[in-house]
Amino acid sequence: MSLKELKTEFKKAADPSRARLLAGYFKTGKGEYAEGDRFLGLTVPAVRGLAKKYRSLPLADAKALLLSPWHEERVCALMLLEERFDKGTAAERKDIYDFYAGHTRFINNWDLVDMSAPGIVGGWLKARSRKPLYRLAGSKLLWERRIAILACFSFIKDGESADALALARRLLGDRHDLMHKAVGWMLREVGKRCSEKILLDFLKANYARLPRTTLRYAIEKFPAAERKALLAGKF
Repeated sequence: MSLKELKTEFKKAADPSRARLLAGYFKTGKGEYAEGDRFLGLTVPAVRGLAKKYRSLPLADAKALLLSPWHEERVCALMLLEERFDKGTAAERKDIYDFYAGHTRFINNWDLVDMSAPGIVGGWLKARSRKPLYRLAGSKLLWERRIAILACFSFIKDGESADALALARRLLGDRHDLMHKAVGWMLREVGKRCSEKILLDFLKANYARLPRTTLRYAIEKFPAAERKALLAGKF
């Protein structure tokens, strides 16, 4: 199997009608957050099937696929890279992380970030300095900032909340709704997987700065009466 054969399969499976719907859903219009992104019109299960079929592609081909102008091909590339990362040696994992970190401009929509940042970026930094995340959090690029906070999901799953909270605090002033949602999501996971008290203490201390969307995401698993009180600032 070759990269050329994989690309041929993508073209055969293309669905122009679905592609138009996906382009609208992922906000690819002029002035929107994913302006210019292009879709072939494949479903996620279809892409996952191709990734499984071509899982033996050389790592160089998986990397090359990430540079594709087609969104679904980049999804497939990240599926392949994450699987290689999970099963790779330390040297292979470092190579994939370095490649990922150097090509974030191709990881340019929320689904691409969300499927890859926890496993690859969070996975690599789990036992290392988290300084790269703080640099990403200060980026002008929306997707790099989202990578920074989503990478923390890997730490949160292990019961670590410090970096997620520190980065959330830095990102509370972010103006983009996609960041408000991402920060709220990670805060919710802190409450679920680490400590509800830690979450509530953070929300209380930062209530005045919390975007409403972030707060709603963070507390969405609480009982209705408690959510109502927290939205009103009653802790």
